[in-house]
Amino acid sequence: MRFGARELLMLSLVLMIPIAAYFLVFVPQNAAIAAAELEIDHKLEILEELQAETARNADLARANEEIHDRIAEIEARLPTGKEVDAIVRQVTDLAIGSGLQPPAIKSGKPIEAAMYMEQPLEMKTSGDFDGLYAFLQRLERLPRITRIPDFDFRRVTKDEQEVVDVTFTLSIFFLEDGA
Repeated sequence: MRFGARELLMLSLVLMIPIAAYFLVFVPQNAAIAAAELEIDHKLEILEELQAETARNADLARANEEIHDRIAEIEARLPTGKEVDAIVRQVTDLAIGSGLQPPAIKSGKPIEAAMYMEQPLEMKTSGDFDGLYAFLQRLERLPRITRIPDFDFRRVTKDEQEVVDVTFTLSIFFLEDGA
């Protein structure tokens, strides 16, 4: 068989078809496949993150429910504005029951504290130290929410006996009527 220009041209065309197919078809197709694989990997990462977030949502819902229950428990311990007088009487009874003198009470202006109100009461009483200690322990065990921001006591001698004069501010937290 004889190789002339025509045969060489035909042979080069036949050899050029796979080379052209490689550059025109396979290279772009491989680039598209690589880009699709990167996108799939990225979406899988996002999916894993979303699954982790979804798993935490159940925990957050449970935690929110627990917080809601605790808030309800605390609010149940808050009296209404009408019940503050009963708590003042209860505190007075605690002081007398602990051996202290009936306290002199001066009511302050209610202070708004977040969603609740705080009623400061300036109290003055006297008695022996053991009675004061018993009074503070009983006050601490009250089911209502109270705090003592200011507390001052002095040891004095009255009628040849050692007693303590106590001045403190008792704050009672309550729900405003209609709240």
